[in-house]
Amino acid sequence: MGRILVEKDVEAAVKGGSVYAAGGGGWADHGRMLGYAAVNVGKPELVSIEELKDEDWIATAAAIGAPASTTPWEMQGIDYVKAVQLLQEALGEKLSGLIIGQNGKSSTLNGWLPSAILGTKVVDAVGDIRAHPTGDMGSIGMAASPEQMIQTAVGGNRAENRYIELVVKGATAKISPVLRAAADQSGGFIASCRNPLRASYVRSHAALGGISMALSLGEAIIAAEKRGGAAIIDAICKTTGGHILSEGVITRKDVVYTKEAFDIGTVTVGSGGKSVTLHVMNEYMAVDDADGARLATFPAVITTLSDEGEPLSVGQLREGMHVFILHVPMDIIPLSSSVLDPTVYPAVEKAMGIEIARYALAARA
Repeated sequence: MGRILVEKDVEAAVKGGSVYAAGGGGWADHGRMLGYAAVNVGKPELVSIEELKDEDWIATAAAIGAPASTTPWEMQGIDYVKAVQLLQEALGEKLSGLIIGQNGKSSTLNGWLPSAILGTKVVDAVGDIRAHPTGDMGSIGMAASPEQMIQTAVGGNRAENRYIELVVKGATAKISPVLRAAADQSGGFIASCRNPLRASYVRSHAALGGISMALSLGEAIIAAEKRGGAAIIDAICKTTGGHILSEGVITRKDVVYTKEAFDIGTVTVGSGGKSVTLHVMNEYMAVDDADGARLATFPAVITTLSDEGEPLSVGQLREGMHVFILHVPMDIIPLSSSVLDPTVYPAVEKAMGIEIARYALAARA
């Protein structure tokens, strides 16, 4: 049976999602806004993929963009609902459920408000357990597909007349950049609903159980909070099956914002022979030791935690801060078909100047 999501689940989703955000972002307050709006207006329901019929339609609810505090973004909860309605109109059929492309500070809750208002189920499946820089990485195998897809986007800064509603049809690779451009025009961040697929396809291509994993992790964090930072970090390791790969003081941060709307660069933790380097493209994509040997690579979960056990996004990191680096190996988490798709890696490797595919694809070789 499905699980009705209630008020106490909101903070658990935000806190668990923040660990799986892997240094990327979203905004915890945006997640809380979406979650509380959903549980106050209706009864959002989390269901396993097994509870849907093979032919049921499922789409992905996502937020697109890299909203810096410097951009005039505005996204209201209703924008996520309108994006779903526009997709249903274009499809000519009802959606039975929504998945998300990735967990994150707010993305774990992207499907909740449409569920509360429209009755679409929050399907316990994700395009990627953790956050990633490109939509392709959460597209559950549609990145290189020639199949005609529908994608919608809704949102924008109303006061600056940047509000946009958009419905696009075409191959995923060709229409995803159109939504990124719309996010930019709208102020940097826009709600989207995209790629309606049959439940049978989602069952075999998504990372199943991704939402309940974030909720369980958040519940463990909340239970440990009164015991302090060390207890929280222990609870995160125990619940995820991960370990602290390294800890130390940030000695160098060299991350730049590119015109393609990505934060790219490196963060060095520790000094001398014990130092490690985090490779960043919005999120943490790899960790190397002082000799350049690879210690961890996407799609493994890589997250920085403060001494208080708070997951820190790349934007929060400053030289001189002490951090713990959490590593949840890729062989113990459910992996979607999109993180095992060789076509999603070249663009990221080119932007970052490091190898990822060789390590990522070895997981299932």
